[in-house]
Amino acid sequence: MDDAPLHRSLSSRGVEISHPVWDDPAVDWRSFDACLIRTTWDYMEKQEAYVRWAEEVSSQIPFFNPPEIIRWNTEKTYLRDLAAQGVRIAPTVFLEKGSEVDVAHLMASKGWKQGFIKPVVGATARETLRFSADGLGLEKAQAHLERLLESEAMMLQPYLKAVEKVGELSALFLGGRFSHAVRKVPQPGDYRVQDDFGAKDFPVELTSEQMKRAHSIVTLASERSPTGELLYARVDWLTDDEGELVLTELELVEPSLFFRHGPKAGDQLADALISAVRG
Repeated sequence: MDDAPLHRSLSSRGVEISHPVWDDPAVDWRSFDACLIRTTWDYMEKQEAYVRWAEEVSSQIPFFNPPEIIRWNTEKTYLRDLAAQGVRIAPTVFLEKGSEVDVAHLMASKGWKQGFIKPVVGATARETLRFSADGLGLEKAQAHLERLLESEAMMLQPYLKAVEKVGELSALFLGGRFSHAVRKVPQPGDYRVQDDFGAKDFPVELTSEQMKRAHSIVTLASERSPTGELLYARVDWLTDDEGELVLTELELVEPSLFFRHGPKAGDQLADALISAVRG
Protein backbone atom coordinates (compact mmCIF):
# COMPACT_ATOMS: atom_id res chain seq x y z
CA MET A 1 0.00 0.00 0.00
CA ASP A 2 1.52 3.29 -1.10
CA ASP A 3 0.51 5.17 2.07
CA ALA A 4 1.98 2.60 4.48
CA PRO A 5 5.04 4.79 5.27
CA LEU A 6 2.72 7.64 6.28
CA HIS A 7 0.67 5.31 8.46
CA ARG A 8 3.83 4.07 10.20
CA SER A 9 5.06 7.61 10.75
CA LEU A 10 1.76 8.72 12.27
CA SER A 11 1.49 5.64 14.47
CA SER A 12 5.05 6.09 15.74
CA ARG A 13 4.04 9.60 16.84
CA GLY A 14 1.08 8.31 18.81
CA VAL A 15 -1.56 9.23 16.25
CA GLU A 16 -4.54 6.88 16.00
CA ILE A 17 -5.57 6.37 12.36
CA SER A 18 -8.97 5.54 10.90
CA HIS A 19 -10.07 5.15 7.27
CA PRO A 20 -13.76 6.14 7.02
CA VAL A 21 -15.49 6.39 3.64
CA TRP A 22 -16.17 10.01 2.77
CA ASP A 23 -19.85 9.59 1.87
CA ASP A 24 -20.78 7.13 4.62
CA PRO A 25 -23.66 8.86 6.46
CA ALA A 26 -22.93 6.86 9.63
CA VAL A 27 -19.56 8.53 10.18
CA ASP A 28 -19.41 11.09 13.00
CA TRP A 29 -16.67 13.37 11.72
CA ARG A 30 -16.67 15.37 14.95
CA SER A 31 -15.18 12.35 16.70
CA PHE A 32 -11.90 12.94 14.84
CA ASP A 33 -9.24 15.55 15.50
CA ALA A 34 -8.65 16.09 11.78
CA CYS A 35 -9.42 14.76 8.31
CA LEU A 36 -6.70 14.15 5.71
CA ILE A 37 -8.02 13.22 2.27
CA ARG A 38 -6.14 10.34 0.70
CA THR A 39 -7.88 7.82 -1.56
CA THR A 40 -11.34 9.24 -2.32
CA TRP A 41 -11.12 8.06 -5.91
CA ASP A 42 -14.86 7.68 -6.52
CA TYR A 43 -15.87 11.36 -6.42
CA MET A 44 -15.59 12.04 -10.16
CA GLU A 45 -19.26 11.36 -10.93
CA LYS A 46 -20.45 13.22 -7.81
CA GLN A 47 -18.08 16.14 -7.53
CA GLU A 48 -20.60 18.63 -6.15
CA ALA A 49 -21.57 16.26 -3.33
CA TYR A 50 -17.88 15.75 -2.62
CA VAL A 51 -17.23 19.47 -2.35
CA ARG A 52 -20.27 19.92 -0.07
CA TRP A 53 -18.97 17.10 2.13
CA ALA A 54 -15.57 18.80 2.37
CA GLU A 55 -17.20 22.11 3.31
CA GLU A 56 -19.38 20.49 5.96
CA VAL A 57 -16.62 18.45 7.59
CA SER A 58 -14.16 21.35 7.53
CA SER A 59 -16.64 23.38 9.60
CA GLN A 60 -16.31 20.75 12.32
CA ILE A 61 -12.64 19.69 12.33
CA PRO A 62 -9.34 20.67 10.66
CA PHE A 63 -9.47 19.49 7.04
CA PHE A 64 -6.64 19.02 4.50
CA ASN A 65 -6.39 20.35 1.95
CA PRO A 66 -9.11 22.94 2.72
CA PRO A 67 -12.47 22.91 0.90
CA GLU A 68 -11.67 26.09 -1.03
CA ILE A 69 -8.83 24.13 -2.64
CA ILE A 70 -11.03 21.06 -3.10
CA ARG A 71 -13.64 23.06 -5.02
CA TRP A 72 -11.03 24.76 -7.21
CA ASN A 73 -8.82 21.73 -7.87
CA THR A 74 -11.46 19.09 -8.63
CA GLU A 75 -12.25 20.87 -11.89
CA LYS A 76 -9.38 21.06 -14.34
CA THR A 77 -10.42 24.56 -15.32
CA TYR A 78 -7.92 25.51 -12.59
CA LEU A 79 -5.33 25.05 -15.35
CA ARG A 80 -6.84 28.03 -17.14
CA ASP A 81 -6.40 30.09 -13.98
CA LEU A 82 -2.76 29.09 -13.65
CA ALA A 83 -2.11 29.79 -17.33
CA ALA A 84 -3.48 33.32 -16.80
CA GLN A 85 -0.82 33.71 -14.10
CA GLY A 86 1.96 32.73 -16.47
CA VAL A 87 2.20 28.97 -15.96
CA ARG A 88 2.93 27.04 -19.16
CA ILE A 89 0.22 24.40 -19.57
CA ALA A 90 -0.55 21.93 -22.33
CA PRO A 91 -2.55 23.72 -25.07
CA THR A 92 -6.19 23.17 -24.15
CA VAL A 93 -9.64 23.89 -25.55
CA PHE A 94 -12.21 23.76 -22.74
CA LEU A 95 -15.59 22.46 -23.92
CA GLU A 96 -18.68 23.35 -21.90
CA LYS A 97 -21.27 20.77 -20.88
CA GLY A 98 -24.08 20.68 -23.43
CA SER A 99 -22.06 22.43 -26.13
CA GLU A 100 -21.90 21.29 -29.75
CA VAL A 101 -18.39 20.73 -31.08
CA ASP A 102 -16.93 20.05 -34.52
CA VAL A 103 -13.77 18.12 -33.66
CA ALA A 104 -12.45 18.12 -37.22
CA HIS A 105 -12.76 21.91 -37.42
CA LEU A 106 -11.10 22.42 -34.06
CA MET A 107 -8.21 20.13 -34.86
CA ALA A 108 -7.66 21.79 -38.25
CA SER A 109 -7.81 25.29 -36.76
CA LYS A 110 -5.12 24.34 -34.24
CA GLY A 111 -3.00 22.41 -36.73
CA TRP A 112 -2.97 19.36 -34.45
CA LYS A 113 -2.31 15.98 -36.12
CA GLN A 114 -3.16 13.94 -33.03
CA GLY A 115 -5.59 14.82 -30.28
CA PHE A 116 -6.38 13.94 -26.71
CA ILE A 117 -9.73 14.20 -24.96
CA LYS A 118 -10.38 14.07 -21.23
CA PRO A 119 -13.07 15.19 -18.76
CA VAL A 120 -12.83 18.41 -16.77
CA VAL A 121 -13.59 16.31 -13.69
CA GLY A 122 -11.69 13.08 -13.91
CA ALA A 123 -8.87 10.88 -12.69
CA THR A 124 -7.06 7.63 -13.52
CA ALA A 125 -7.52 8.19 -17.26
CA ARG A 126 -11.33 8.00 -16.98
CA GLU A 127 -13.03 8.62 -20.34
CA THR A 128 -9.79 9.73 -22.01
CA LEU A 129 -9.26 9.23 -25.74
CA ARG A 130 -6.15 9.45 -27.91
CA PHE A 131 -6.91 9.84 -31.61
CA SER A 132 -5.42 10.80 -34.96
CA ALA A 133 -6.86 13.64 -37.06
CA ASP A 134 -7.85 11.29 -39.88
CA GLY A 135 -11.25 10.00 -40.95
CA LEU A 136 -11.63 7.16 -38.46
CA GLY A 137 -9.92 9.00 -35.61
CA LEU A 138 -12.06 12.10 -35.99
CA GLU A 139 -15.19 10.00 -36.21
CA LYS A 140 -14.34 8.27 -32.91
CA ALA A 141 -13.46 11.57 -31.25
CA GLN A 142 -16.70 13.21 -32.40
CA ALA A 143 -18.78 10.33 -31.05
CA HIS A 144 -16.81 10.34 -27.80
CA LEU A 145 -17.45 14.03 -27.22
CA GLU A 146 -21.09 13.95 -28.26
CA ARG A 147 -21.74 11.17 -25.76
CA LEU A 148 -19.93 12.84 -22.85
CA LEU A 149 -20.76 16.51 -23.44
CA GLU A 150 -24.40 15.74 -22.72
CA SER A 151 -23.52 15.31 -19.05
CA GLU A 152 -20.12 16.89 -18.37
CA ALA A 153 -17.53 19.41 -19.53
CA MET A 154 -14.56 18.14 -21.50
CA MET A 155 -11.10 19.20 -22.69
CA LEU A 156 -9.41 18.86 -26.07
CA GLN A 157 -5.62 18.95 -26.29
CA PRO A 158 -2.92 17.94 -28.74
CA TYR A 159 -1.63 14.46 -27.99
CA LEU A 160 1.87 14.81 -26.56
CA LYS A 161 3.54 11.72 -27.97
CA ALA A 162 6.64 12.10 -25.82
CA VAL A 163 4.65 10.63 -22.93
CA GLU A 164 5.14 7.19 -24.47
CA LYS A 165 8.92 7.30 -24.01
CA VAL A 166 9.65 10.15 -21.60
CA GLY A 167 6.63 9.62 -19.38
CA GLU A 168 5.31 12.08 -16.82
CA LEU A 169 7.46 13.97 -14.32
CA SER A 170 6.02 14.70 -10.86
CA ALA A 171 7.33 16.92 -8.08
CA LEU A 172 5.97 16.21 -4.59
CA PHE A 173 5.56 18.86 -1.88
CA LEU A 174 4.65 17.99 1.71
CA GLY A 175 4.05 20.58 4.38
CA GLY A 176 4.95 23.30 1.91
CA ARG A 177 8.43 21.89 1.28
CA PHE A 178 9.75 19.87 -1.63
CA SER A 179 10.01 16.19 -0.77
CA HIS A 180 10.92 14.11 -3.82
CA ALA A 181 10.35 13.67 -7.55
CA VAL A 182 9.11 10.73 -9.59
CA ARG A 183 9.01 9.79 -13.26
CA LYS A 184 6.15 7.57 -14.46
CA VAL A 185 6.54 5.72 -17.76
CA PRO A 186 3.63 3.87 -19.42
CA GLN A 187 3.65 0.46 -21.01
CA PRO A 188 5.07 0.47 -24.58
CA GLY A 189 2.64 2.24 -26.91
CA ASP A 190 0.35 3.36 -24.09
CA TYR A 191 -0.11 6.88 -22.69
CA ARG A 192 -1.54 6.05 -19.27
CA VAL A 193 1.04 6.65 -16.56
CA GLN A 194 -0.91 5.09 -13.69
CA ASP A 195 0.31 1.78 -12.28
CA ASP A 196 -3.31 0.58 -12.66
CA PHE A 197 -2.37 0.15 -16.34
CA GLY A 198 1.07 -1.34 -15.80
CA ALA A 199 3.09 1.89 -15.86
CA LYS A 200 6.40 1.96 -14.01
CA ASP A 201 7.62 4.70 -11.69
CA PHE A 202 11.02 5.53 -10.24
CA PRO A 203 12.69 8.35 -8.31
CA VAL A 204 14.48 11.14 -10.18
CA GLU A 205 16.34 14.35 -9.38
CA LEU A 206 14.94 17.69 -10.52
CA THR A 207 17.13 20.26 -12.20
CA SER A 208 17.40 23.65 -10.51
CA GLU A 209 15.11 25.14 -13.16
CA GLN A 210 12.51 22.40 -12.69
CA MET A 211 12.65 22.92 -8.94
CA LYS A 212 12.14 26.65 -9.38
CA ARG A 213 9.15 26.13 -11.65
CA ALA A 214 7.57 23.59 -9.31
CA HIS A 215 7.95 25.92 -6.32
CA SER A 216 6.40 28.76 -8.31
CA ILE A 217 3.34 26.69 -9.26
CA VAL A 218 2.76 25.47 -5.71
CA THR A 219 3.14 29.02 -4.39
CA LEU A 220 0.46 30.28 -6.79
CA ALA A 221 -1.91 27.53 -5.66
CA SER A 222 -1.14 28.16 -1.97
CA GLU A 223 -2.42 31.71 -2.36
CA ARG A 224 -5.89 30.24 -2.91
CA SER A 225 -5.86 28.53 0.50
CA PRO A 226 -7.38 30.54 3.37
CA THR A 227 -4.23 29.82 5.39
CA GLY A 228 -1.87 30.49 2.49
CA GLU A 229 -0.55 26.94 2.83
CA LEU A 230 -1.07 23.50 1.32
CA LEU A 231 -0.41 20.33 3.28
CA TYR A 232 0.44 18.42 0.12
CA ALA A 233 0.77 19.05 -3.60
CA ARG A 234 1.91 17.17 -6.68
CA VAL A 235 3.04 18.97 -9.82
CA ASP A 236 2.69 16.85 -12.98
CA TRP A 237 4.45 17.73 -16.24
CA LEU A 238 4.54 16.23 -19.70
CA THR A 239 7.02 17.08 -22.45
CA ASP A 240 5.65 18.86 -25.51
CA ASP A 241 6.80 18.51 -29.13
CA GLU A 242 9.44 21.21 -28.58
CA GLY A 243 10.93 19.31 -25.65
CA GLU A 244 9.56 21.76 -23.08
CA LEU A 245 7.77 20.79 -19.87
CA VAL A 246 4.09 21.74 -19.73
CA LEU A 247 1.88 21.45 -16.67
CA THR A 248 -0.84 18.86 -17.17
CA GLU A 249 -2.09 18.48 -13.59
CA LEU A 250 -1.62 20.12 -10.21
CA GLU A 251 -2.89 17.49 -7.79
CA LEU A 252 -4.11 18.98 -4.51
CA VAL A 253 -6.98 16.68 -3.55
CA GLU A 254 -6.25 12.95 -3.51
CA PRO A 255 -3.00 12.23 -5.38
CA SER A 256 -0.72 9.29 -4.94
CA LEU A 257 2.27 10.79 -3.14
CA PHE A 258 4.69 7.97 -4.01
CA PHE A 259 5.98 7.58 -0.48
CA ARG A 260 7.95 4.54 -1.67
CA HIS A 261 10.27 6.87 -3.56
CA GLY A 262 10.73 9.40 -0.75
CA PRO A 263 12.56 7.83 2.22
CA LYS A 264 11.63 10.73 4.51
CA ALA A 265 8.28 11.60 2.94
CA GLY A 266 6.13 9.74 5.48
CA ASP A 267 7.80 11.54 8.38
CA GLN A 268 7.63 14.87 6.56
CA LEU A 269 3.88 14.70 5.98
CA ALA A 270 3.15 13.25 9.44
CA ASP A 271 5.02 16.08 11.14
CA ALA A 272 3.35 18.69 8.92
CA LEU A 273 -0.10 17.29 9.65
CA ILE A 274 0.45 17.19 13.41
CA SER A 275 1.82 20.73 13.38
CA ALA A 276 -1.13 22.01 11.33
CA VAL A 277 -3.69 20.38 13.64
CA ARG A 278 -2.02 21.75 16.75
CA GLY A 279 -1.87 25.18 15.16
